[in-house]
Amino acid sequence: MNFILHLGLGSFHRAHQAVYVHALRQQGDTTWAIAGGNLRPDMADTITALQAQGGRYTLETVTPQGERSYTVIESIQRVIPYQHDLAPLIAAGADAATRIISFTVTEAGYYLDAQNRLDWPAFADLRADLAAVTSGEAGHTVYGALVSILSARMRAGAGPVTLMNCDNLRHNGDRSRGGLLQFIDALGDTALKAWVEQNTSSPNAMVDRITPRPTPDVAERVKAATGWDDKAALMGESFIQWVIEDNFIAGRPVWEMVGVEMVDSVQAYEEAKIRLLNATHSCIAWAGTLAGFQYIHEGTQDAAIRQMAYDYVTDDAIPVLLPCPINLEAYRDVVLDRFGNPAIADTNQRVAMDAFSKIPGMIAPTIRDKLARNDSFDSVAMLPALFLAYLQRWHSGQVPYTYQDQAMDAAAAHAICEAPDSVAAYAADTTLWGEMASHPKLVETLRKAYARVQSFVASRGNV
Repeated sequence: MNFILHLGLGSFHRAHQAVYVHALRQQGDTTWAIAGGNLRPDMADTITALQAQGGRYTLETVTPQGERSYTVIESIQRVIPYQHDLAPLIAAGADAATRIISFTVTEAGYYLDAQNRLDWPAFADLRADLAAVTSGEAGHTVYGALVSILSARMRAGAGPVTLMNCDNLRHNGDRSRGGLLQFIDALGDTALKAWVEQNTSSPNAMVDRITPRPTPDVAERVKAATGWDDKAALMGESFIQWVIEDNFIAGRPVWEMVGVEMVDSVQAYEEAKIRLLNATHSCIAWAGTLAGFQYIHEGTQDAAIRQMAYDYVTDDAIPVLLPCPINLEAYRDVVLDRFGNPAIADTNQRVAMDAFSKIPGMIAPTIRDKLARNDSFDSVAMLPALFLAYLQRWHSGQVPYTYQDQAMDAAAAHAICEAPDSVAAYAADTTLWGEMASHPKLVETLRKAYARVQSFVASRGNV
């Protein structure tokens, strides 16, 4: 049997990649299975439950009409318990039966700046990982862990392996590979670098399925529907999509048999998804929080917020993506319908996080494209303006939940909010804007958008 070793057994992996492998196995192709474990000591209860259940768990899917169905997913054949030295994970990665190593990391977890360089000064955990790996210990960032695994694989002579990125980083295979090679350069390990260059491939991919953090009522519904007291149950929307560049160095499952789109280039799909779905999702989460909502569907069903999202896509995102092989207007409408599904109960807290990596990755490219055309960008400017208003709420302790952002320098964020001209200070932040920072048209357009956001907030009585 061939194995995919997955790093990070979170909800998205279990509602997405694991589902496709399960579907293939259900068709009778049992030549591939998943082994998985975590790089950090999080999700301990879920990992324990998956171990006790032999990797099996129930996925509840919900349509936009509220129809629920239940599937027991059985593709994770081996659950690897967490150890600080990652020894069982490293051993699995060094096994010749492992042909693909996949990973799901948030955008901020790649530690890349606007020029796709590892941002060593900004991230203490990245520097700590380099020191750990240098001293012979296991790394716990994606790069440190991959170096630990690939070094062991090279020593074992276990052969080539594909490194498969399964998240929303733009050009995710190319960029994660670039970060890995830079990490190896910093180690000074020329032998490992040569081996990685010759014995690994890194396909780009686009993944899509809304998967909220599981809540206790999911397990309750699963038990009521199936009779199983599943401690690792989770829920996702019925929509699912996976587009992968067909660049596998050591074989792969016949994924096209179960609906995966294997293509020469994922770029058009990736740009549509990141700009029309991911950026819109953040827009609704920030605006919804400002309006006093808890859930994404509440903001999507709010006429003013839905219009902001619709205008952003229609006025600014679609024009810079044409020509495109995808019907972008239809894609926009499907996205808004998906976000309006109340049965998903996706929280603003989950979607609002990591804006300091999402703005440069998902929103700034549209502004940059509009600037290059010397076009106005009033509609897309509403998104970062919403986040500035959100940031002001965070600064004053008025966001009703914990805001998480790996890429945010908290002191710098507070300084933006305390500046005499917070819009100018915000527009000057190079983490967010890169070479566009302080561009006069950016400042001017953000200022107008921020005034509109303030009017929106005032209209809700949430000043």
